[in-house]
Amino acid sequence: MVGPQAEREAVCVVREVGLSERHACGLIGMHRGSWRYRPRERDEAALRTRLRELAGERPRFGYRRLWVFLRRERTENGEPRWLVNHKRVYRLYREEGLAMRRRRKRKRFRAEARVPLALPKTANEVWTMDYTHDELASGRKFRTLNLMDGYTREALAIEVDTSLPGARVVRVLEGLQQTRGVPEKIVVDNGPEFLSRVVDQWACGHGVGLHFITPGKPMENGYIESFNGKFWDECLNENYFVSLADARRIIEAWRVDYN
Repeated sequence: MVGPQAEREAVCVVREVGLSERHACGLIGMHRGSWRYRPRERDEAALRTRLRELAGERPRFGYRRLWVFLRRERTENGEPRWLVNHKRVYRLYREEGLAMRRRRKRKRFRAEARVPLALPKTANEVWTMDYTHDELASGRKFRTLNLMDGYTREALAIEVDTSLPGARVVRVLEGLQQTRGVPEKIVVDNGPEFLSRVVDQWACGHGVGLHFITPGKPMENGYIESFNGKFWDECLNENYFVSLADARRIIEAWRVDYN
C-alpha cells in the first residue's frame, strides 16, 4: 500500500513541478487509482443496531451465522435489506464486542484415525437418535430424546420428560410415521432403551434396520453428536427451566427455529 509520505510526494510533484498525473504517478510508483481514490463515508448505525439485535436473540451464534440472517432479510419490495459481505460483518462484530466466549473442552487423544461417515443420499434413508439430560430450577432431572434425519439434518423431534423408556421411544417413532413415514435405518448407541424388546419389535415390524454403534465410539453416530452440541450450546445452557411444561415449550420453540 502507498503510505502518507508517498502521497505528499505526489502532491508536490503534481502541484509544484507541474507534471501530468500519469507522469507523476509513474515517477513515484503509485497507481493512478490510488491517487484518485477518496474514502467514502458509510452510515453503519442501522447495521450495527440490527447486528446487536440478532446477537441478542441468538447469543451463541458466531458472525458467519449472523451474516446469513442479515442476507436473508428483505425490504417490502423484495430487495436485499443489507448489501454487506462477511468481512464487514466480522469487523462490526468485533468492534461491538459481540464475539462469544469459547468454552474450553478437555483434550482427548485418539488412538486411531478418524473414519469418515457414509453420507446418506436421500431423506428418510438414515435417522439417528440419542439422549441428553438437564435439570429444572427445582433440581429435578429430566431427559430429552433427540431424533434427526441424517440427510436433511432436520431435528424431527425432541421428546422431553423425566423418564423416556423404550415404549416412549416407540410412541415418538409412531407419531413421526404419520407425517414422515419410516426410515430405512436408525443409528443408535447401546443404551438400554434402544436395546429394549419394544423398540426391536417396532423396527422389525416396519422393516427398519437398527444399527448399533461400537461401544465407546460415539463419533460413529456423529450427526446426532454434532446436533447435541448445538442443542446444549444454544438451548440448554442458555435457558432456565421453571417446570417440565416450560422446558417442553422452550425446547420445541428452539427446535422449530433450528430447522
